[in-house]
Amino acid sequence: MNEVSQQILGRLSSASGFLSGAALSREFGMTRSAVWKHIRMLRSGGYGIEARSGRGYRLASMTGIPSGPEVESFLNTRAFGRELVWEEELLSTNTTARVLAVQGAAEGTVVVADRQTGGRGRLGRSWESAPKVNLYCSLVLRPRVPLQRIPQMTLLVAVAVHRALAEILPELSTAIKWPNDIYADGLKLAGVLCEMESEADCAHFVVVGIGINVNQESFPPHLSQSATSLKLASARSVSRPELLAAILNQFEPLYHAWCEADDLAFVLDYLERHAWLNGREVEVSRLHGKVSGRVAGLSALGELRVVGQDGSTHMIGSGEATLKQ
Repeated sequence: MNEVSQQILGRLSSASGFLSGAALSREFGMTRSAVWKHIRMLRSGGYGIEARSGRGYRLASMTGIPSGPEVESFLNTRAFGRELVWEEELLSTNTTARVLAVQGAAEGTVVVADRQTGGRGRLGRSWESAPKVNLYCSLVLRPRVPLQRIPQMTLLVAVAVHRALAEILPELSTAIKWPNDIYADGLKLAGVLCEMESEADCAHFVVVGIGINVNQESFPPHLSQSATSLKLASARSVSRPELLAAILNQFEPLYHAWCEADDLAFVLDYLERHAWLNGREVEVSRLHGKVSGRVAGLSALGELRVVGQDGSTHMIGSGEATLKQ
């Protein structure tokens, strides 16, 4: 779908009824024949567009693709998602968002792909990106906060994702696994990857990547015992445009509140109530060694509090936590 077709789709989406071909011709500065070519292109892409003689065109149904016009109908944000780049296939939404950020993309710009050929997670891991069923998106942010606070953003995004899931699937029980995952039934459902470009003590921008297994019905053997999807966990399909909009709707006010705060204290109670690791025995792998013990909560800085067998308390700012067998 080209840019003009997307603009026409957006105009049809915002209309309360039929729009005449003549009105669209005037608005987009093209002939009625050219308008019709774009309508046919949209129809071939799966959009249900009704045409009636003397009345014009009406958008009857969407495709469920998380593109700009489809997401926008669910948005109530001021900026987040109002500029949305959608592509059928990308190497990685984080990679594309980073390029756009370097080029000056506004805060709140979102990049979405139907498929990633090189999706990635934390610690250099690959992120399996099945086409047409899941949500892969990245958000450009330009926070004016001290550099040392940026790692807190991962948990802040996790809160927004968790709240959005609770809004759309209230019957589904999910939990936040420190530092960046969402779990359901003990299996990984979603992940967050934050990357930044900075110098000295200033972050030029942060790219927040979110991957959610939405309507995937099966996983390759090496993931079948560790991953799940919203469809598998809830037994029903979920609208990807609605889910993306719900996440952005939740995250925008959280982000602005966090920018005005000193830390994560204002969402700490929520993080504690929905923490998957609390009270569990874990082993945390860090850059320099490992720590074992029982998880006793989080600090306002987003650190994991682990109490060792000798009673000593370790505050861990980053690492990979796994349950002890």
